[in-house]
Amino acid sequence: MERDVLASRISPTGEGFERNRTRNLELLAQVEEQLAVARAGGGPEKLERHRGRGKLTIRERLALLLDPGSPFLELQPLIGWDSEFQVGGSVVQGIGVVAGVECLISGADPTVKGGASNPFSVTKALRGLQIARENRLPVINLTESAGADLRSQKDIFVRGGRAFHDLTALSKTGVPTISVVFGSSTAGGAYVPGMSDHTVLIEGRSKVFLGGPPLVKLATGEDATEEELGGAQMHAKVSGLGDHLAADEPEAIAITRRIVAGLGWRKLGPGPSEPADPPREDPEELLGIASVDLREPFDAREVLARTLDGSRFEEVKASYGTNLVTGWGSIHGFPVGVLANNGVLFSEESEKGAQFIQLANRRDVPLVFLQNITGFMVGSRYERGGIIKDGAKLINAVTNSEVPHLTIMTGASYGAGNYGMCGRAYDPRLLFTWPNHHIAVMGPQQLAGVLSLVAKAGAENRGETWDEEQDAGVRAMVEEQIEAESNALFATGQGWDDGIIDPRDTRHVLGMALSAVHTNQVEGTSSFGVFRM
Repeated sequence: MERDVLASRISPTGEGFERNRTRNLELLAQVEEQLAVARAGGGPEKLERHRGRGKLTIRERLALLLDPGSPFLELQPLIGWDSEFQVGGSVVQGIGVVAGVECLISGADPTVKGGASNPFSVTKALRGLQIARENRLPVINLTESAGADLRSQKDIFVRGGRAFHDLTALSKTGVPTISVVFGSSTAGGAYVPGMSDHTVLIEGRSKVFLGGPPLVKLATGEDATEEELGGAQMHAKVSGLGDHLAADEPEAIAITRRIVAGLGWRKLGPGPSEPADPPREDPEELLGIASVDLREPFDAREVLARTLDGSRFEEVKASYGTNLVTGWGSIHGFPVGVLANNGVLFSEESEKGAQFIQLANRRDVPLVFLQNITGFMVGSRYERGGIIKDGAKLINAVTNSEVPHLTIMTGASYGAGNYGMCGRAYDPRLLFTWPNHHIAVMGPQQLAGVLSLVAKAGAENRGETWDEEQDAGVRAMVEEQIEAESNALFATGQGWDDGIIDPRDTRHVLGMALSAVHTNQVEGTSSFGVFRM
């Protein structure tokens, strides 16, 4: 069946379009400013000291490792934003191509507190290992770490142990793990090379030990140098920890590329099968389409027209449950099913979405969720009509679906709508947001209004006089707080997504994500939970 070509209905010269574009560019400038902070690591002084030791930076190591000209899908680059820790979690992590193989690559930035782990480093590492496990991606760790930041050990120690668990669990499933040790790898950091399938050490550089000279002296009274305790030569010739010994960093990276090339790694999912021609509509216009005032809706088809191959889309149930757009298309040649919001979810949209998810599972086709949702409809009419049980059908289908899910948050993400449209708690393989994105239990005005009504009812029950002026002040304060705690930078700083992307890059980000998920099998299921009828 030949698909329809989506035609745009927007006016690029309209006032709203220009307002959205201007504000989205401002938001992207803020994101880029913070990305620059993350890339700067520990700052000029620490960087100069690092280079003075003849070492490459983490991003220079990454550039040598990746295939020339290949893209790198960086993950959670701004985690830890607006916290006491370095933005980015002091770790660079993402999906890149090494010797023709897509890998999950991660490495601590040694210019930030010696690469010591903080709570956000742990969150980021665990997310990376989850992505590697679910998508069957070989893991390469560019290792140089002082272990845990002891000042925050209470927030690291227990959770951090899971990283070693997940690393060894990958090995059990046959997913290769590689550690390239560029410097000191101390305490918990020592377990990364110890638990990897392949370990590359650098002569005169790599130092791997559970306890360094000061701790050993304190614990046992022994005087030992770093080289005696955990030098590359010792581990290559005596302990057996090192599998390969390199003369310098470039050679270590070259050895790593040879290891990956020799894995014989093959994708289990099908490759692209449809024409990968660019959209008919201009992705540049997405900046004007994405509403910065989330009370102003925009048609999800306008996004699809600038994301799907050739702007082709075979819509399903176009006249039913019209606030949810469902249908088939392809992105960079990979077939996809799409669920995209055009407004609040009613019972019809919920049932429509649940059925479409089942169809995608029968076809073994990945699902892309474009999330711009204020929630499920409320009110006595809709409660009597079964909105709870119908919404539960959608959440049931999202939960139990087994084809890969990819989520892009293009606007609001409020209430249970976040769940029904495959938010973070529902384990999408990858989840990215646009800079205009907001996420919360409900919108700032609604949340402040609910709290006000509850407080007013409580005052009346106690026989107290209600102070309207004071209430207005409290509502303004609550709105300001929720606005600050729900915007895209705050959300990504908490690790609730895998990164903020430029809307214009949506098609390419999804293309890289689809390529990665097809490293594993792409298989649906016919087994779902009980649908309440």
